[in-house]
Amino acid sequence: MAKTHVTMKVNGAEVEGLVEPRTLLVHFIRENLQLTGTHIGCETTHCGACTVDIDGMSVKSCTMFAVQADGSDIITVEGIANADGTLSALQEGFRMMHGLQCGFCTPGMIVRAHRLLKENPSPSEPEIRMGISGNICRCTGYQNIVKAIQYASAKINGVEFQEAAE
Repeated sequence: MAKTHVTMKVNGAEVEGLVEPRTLLVHFIRENLQLTGTHIGCETTHCGACTVDIDGMSVKSCTMFAVQADGSDIITVEGIANADGTLSALQEGFRMMHGLQCGFCTPGMIVRAHRLLKENPSPSEPEIRMGISGNICRCTGYQNIVKAIQYASAKINGVEFQEAAE
């Protein structure tokens, strides 16, 4: 099968490659770019483990072709850390609030939460729950994921995180 040349910016770096037109973006990211933080779960857009940020939108990369991302600006979980390599407020929130258990959903959940906080820096709990509703976690019950996003929101906004009384 003939291959197509694609170029895109991934985590701030210009990348390019030759891909078959049927190559899914998730496979290009993992196999061609060796960025394995983006997970492959259901391959039907149901679980959200493959979520990446493309041109300012959360996208499930398991059902997008790499050729469709040609010319795009993409952020994967590897691009969420601060420029100096320290944890972002969101990553710190997941760590401090125990927002992960097995970790399989975590990359997609963090990338989706990143976009949510860009769109709404101070989301309410219902807005957070709605915002991550396209990402499935089978381990945590979501409560600590919500707390992690609330923690990150507080830190981003320069206020102290007040955990709700149980």
